[in-house]
Amino acid sequence: MSETAKLTRGSIRGHLITQTLPMIVGVAAIMSVGLIDAYFIGQLGSAELAAVSFIFPITIALSSLGVGVMVGINSVISRALGEGDEARSERRANFGVVFALVAGSVLGLALFLLLDPLFRLMQASDELLPLIREYMRPYALGMPVLLTQMGLQGVLRGQGEARYVSMISITYSVVNWILDPILITGAFGFAGFGVAGAAYATIAGFLVAILAALFFIRKTSIAIHPTLVRECDMAGSSKAIISVAGPAAFSNAINPIGLSVLTALLASQGDAAVAGFGAAGRLQSFAVVPLLALSGSIGAIVGQNWGARRADRARRAMYWAGLFCIGYGLATALILYLTGSWFADFFTDEPDVIEQFSRYLEISVWGYAGFGLLIVANGALNGVGRASLALAQSAARVFLIMLPIGWVLRASWGAEAIYGAELVANLAGGTLAALIVWRVLRSGPDDGGTDPTNR
Repeated sequence: MSETAKLTRGSIRGHLITQTLPMIVGVAAIMSVGLIDAYFIGQLGSAELAAVSFIFPITIALSSLGVGVMVGINSVISRALGEGDEARSERRANFGVVFALVAGSVLGLALFLLLDPLFRLMQASDELLPLIREYMRPYALGMPVLLTQMGLQGVLRGQGEARYVSMISITYSVVNWILDPILITGAFGFAGFGVAGAAYATIAGFLVAILAALFFIRKTSIAIHPTLVRECDMAGSSKAIISVAGPAAFSNAINPIGLSVLTALLASQGDAAVAGFGAAGRLQSFAVVPLLALSGSIGAIVGQNWGARRADRARRAMYWAGLFCIGYGLATALILYLTGSWFADFFTDEPDVIEQFSRYLEISVWGYAGFGLLIVANGALNGVGRASLALAQSAARVFLIMLPIGWVLRASWGAEAIYGAELVANLAGGTLAALIVWRVLRSGPDDGGTDPTNR
């Protein structure tokens, strides 16, 4: 056990609180950037907003890849620290950052070269393509910056430095808050760049986030120095990170894909159903922020204790996290169930949309606890290097439960079939995830020689 593996000592409940609270602030700050972007781009006109509608799924998918790399780095570092091998954790950290930079460069180049074919495949019109190019070309060139800052955050997460990760997220968000009005619509005599300004602000935020991450990493036991990469087993290091990063990336991307398909199914029920579903979804995204934060923090706690052969502490972490998911999920469900119509008035004044907004919340909110169990279990499985199981249960929730139920029942139940499909998927997915993660954590770590972090 390493002296720097601080999550292997002390109160498990205390670690869950100190690791999750900063993450809540960080996640909320990042989500606010999307709202600020949408507001200022909306000032440009309807065409610009339509262009962003095409851009958004692509940026979400690319961010999911970045999150996967971050989770992979987090996982191998936390387990190495738990095993007491600080030198290997440092080599993994340095290789992980270089890996993230290279992956970002490859993804960015591919996106830049395939920009037009990709968005034509998505049925973007010739009128919108110039606006899409304005945003996506600089964004594609900024992909190395995006993945590098995520890689650095993975280094901090693996050490259990949630406070620093949150401060980086806040720094990135503040840069965007300041630059968005200046670079998008213009201010202080500056004309602004239109849609491209949002991309420039995002890249600037990532650059400042990198500087902040490097500053905070200097305060930890791990040093970032490129020469350490030469001491790594390149093939083994790549395999160790990719074995977690690949499944984690796809697991993160599955839920947005499922929601996109549900939206398409809802389209046959009328514009009011789509509008109500979308507006309630934005409210819901903020309601589940604590669950998202917990899913991001539990990986380091479970990973360090797993590496230290303290499976009992890993199980206790999942136990208390699961209780929080159930308690918070039910409490939030009750509040939104009772206040759904009141919240709907903030989003629209159209009676049909308010009705669908309220009905969606009345049905779907009772699945929040299950959704929380699923994503927290995924975080724990990623932490112990079982990312393939996390991917499998996420895929089962969407493709074996949610979409088939929505597809089969929509003709007879209408929009409520879609809302019910999400509820059943969350409850079943959460139950399945809880059973799987508990079985894995009860089995204990494999022999150290088989752990990919030992390569």
